[in-house]
Amino acid sequence: MTAQDIAFAPLVPWAVLVPLALVALMLAAYGLFRRARGGWWRLAGLAVLILALANPSLVTEKREPIRDVAVIVVDQSPSQKIGERTARTERAVAALRERLARFPDLEVRIVRAGGGDGTEVEETRLMEAMTRAVSDVPRGRLAGAVLVTDGQVHDVAATLPSLGDFGPVHALLTGDREEGDRRLTIVQAPSFGIVGKDITFTIRVDDLPAPRGGGDGGIAGVTLRQDGQEAQMLAVPLGEEVPITLPLSHGGLNIVELTAEAGPRELTLANNRAAVVVNGVRDRLRVLLVSGEPHAGERTWRNLLKADPAVDLVHFTILRPPEKNDGTPIRELSLIAFPIRELFEMKLSEFDLIIFDRYKKRGVINNMYLANIAEYVERGGAFLEASGPTFATALSLYRSPIGTILPGGPTGRVLEQPFKPTVTEVGKRHPVTAGLTDAPDGVGSWGRWMRQIDVSADRGSTVMSGAEGRPLLLLDRVGQGRVAQLSSDHFWLWSRGYEGGGPQAELLRRLAHWLMKEPELEENDLRTAVDGSRITITRRSLEPDARPVTVTAPDDTAQQVEMQEAGTGQATGTLIASEPGIWRVTDGEKSAVAVVGAVNPPELADVRSTPEPLSPVLRQTGGGAYWLEGDGSGIPAIRRVRPGRDAAGSGWLGLRGNDDHVVTGVTQTPLLPALPVLLLALGMLLLAWRREGRG
Repeated sequence: MTAQDIAFAPLVPWAVLVPLALVALMLAAYGLFRRARGGWWRLAGLAVLILALANPSLVTEKREPIRDVAVIVVDQSPSQKIGERTARTERAVAALRERLARFPDLEVRIVRAGGGDGTEVEETRLMEAMTRAVSDVPRGRLAGAVLVTDGQVHDVAATLPSLGDFGPVHALLTGDREEGDRRLTIVQAPSFGIVGKDITFTIRVDDLPAPRGGGDGGIAGVTLRQDGQEAQMLAVPLGEEVPITLPLSHGGLNIVELTAEAGPRELTLANNRAAVVVNGVRDRLRVLLVSGEPHAGERTWRNLLKADPAVDLVHFTILRPPEKNDGTPIRELSLIAFPIRELFEMKLSEFDLIIFDRYKKRGVINNMYLANIAEYVERGGAFLEASGPTFATALSLYRSPIGTILPGGPTGRVLEQPFKPTVTEVGKRHPVTAGLTDAPDGVGSWGRWMRQIDVSADRGSTVMSGAEGRPLLLLDRVGQGRVAQLSSDHFWLWSRGYEGGGPQAELLRRLAHWLMKEPELEENDLRTAVDGSRITITRRSLEPDARPVTVTAPDDTAQQVEMQEAGTGQATGTLIASEPGIWRVTDGEKSAVAVVGAVNPPELADVRSTPEPLSPVLRQTGGGAYWLEGDGSGIPAIRRVRPGRDAAGSGWLGLRGNDDHVVTGVTQTPLLPALPVLLLALGMLLLAWRREGRG
């Protein structure tokens, strides 16, 4: 490719040549005005002389054209999976690639964005992908861009100021005109709440587009399920904010799943579901500790519990049984009278945990009150019993109404011998004792205990054993409550640091949390954790269980996820979420949900196909929006347009032609050879002089 132009290289500086030329031309013009003889010859000679001094030449450039760059941005966001949008998108991209290949001066780049790679799972960021794809290209080479999308793009406002002279940006819309959809939105929800108190959140159900003129939009049925429990049905007015109040039943994550029934015009059910995730925290843990008699380890329980600032402890020690009469004045036995009726009848339900330490039947607490404790556990309470030597006698607490909830019964033996508490095979998998020691035999590098009351494990799980391999720590579920039984009164040796001590604080913390039904300490449970778009599934069980789980995506597609057994009571599996929303997990017996992304992600806020979000960038760049009708192959005609010209019209779209090039060679040819031109000018001046001389 060549191009020619005329260039001047004056023999004298322009600052000298121009004034001289003006003076000469003015004198010649004056002569013509006076009709002097030879005036025209004088003018011609001066003009030739001035042109010769300007030294014009013909410049010929050899140019190598540089191709313009156009970018096709393919929207792969979750909303593009609705209906025929994905198929239309792929056919439109194939047609664009074919048509743009006909322009030899055009380089086409195709970039796919919004595919749920962990950073774009909550919103569609096509503009960012578009500018990043051509970040190495000068703006003078950009031909423009074509976005193949449903129009729901969420980074237009952030990118618009930096576009500048990008070139026309066009949108090919993959959805259908006048689409409708139903949407469930969490308007307001707390991030945490107090266990045992109510939480209130607000929801809204809308049918899009909203009814013209407003007014009553009808009623939508909404299913509410809290922590996978039995579903509740709610009737929610359309287009109104509705508050919902629920009790917070446990600590840790509480997940409330809401599902709105399908609307009359429904694009997807993915935005008919939403979840409220509330972290339950306990205001104060109220513990009642009853010590049956003073002993060396009595204050161990008290000190461990009082060390936790979140624990409100009520502690009573029975110093003297009623049948003992040693003459001690009543006023010197205790600071206050033992409020038996108030504790075990009137305010029993206010306690979160009841601990009996070396208690024996002595008539202080009668069977009616002990039966109240058993009923308290059946209704969901927590009870811990630490046995002393009298547990093996006729005064044993097992021979009271409490015996109906204890998992271990006394055999009558008291084992007075040193032993190291051992984590059993079941205990290695139970969250209360798992990980207390890494030793294969379950015996940690901790101190020995010296006494154990022999019990037979009638039910529950034996997570620790002691002397002669007999049950030491038993855990059981009773009705809606839970019971722990420690068949030794030498727990205090660890607290005193005997032979190095042991993990008494961690063991008691886990034990109390398990009794309080904290979700992270459930021994048979299915849980999920979300990190970006990665879902980690954890199944805890007392028996090895490597069965795969079924994971259902927000769009109701299901897949199997393999679980890897770790040998510590947990089997784990991972999955990369391809879209935001609620993912449901089940193994056939237990179920869980994982909330990926925000509670109300922009990607699911409105899934209708529309050019409105892209209108600002279309107006600024001169592009247009076009609907892909039918199967999506009928894209508009494509033209190359000059900069500054219209780039969009009815049935066609334009990409800018910049005609950029690189000069590879230059040749310069003088147009007026110096000697011939000088002779010509002198000849004309002589003719002018001769003409004047004749006059």
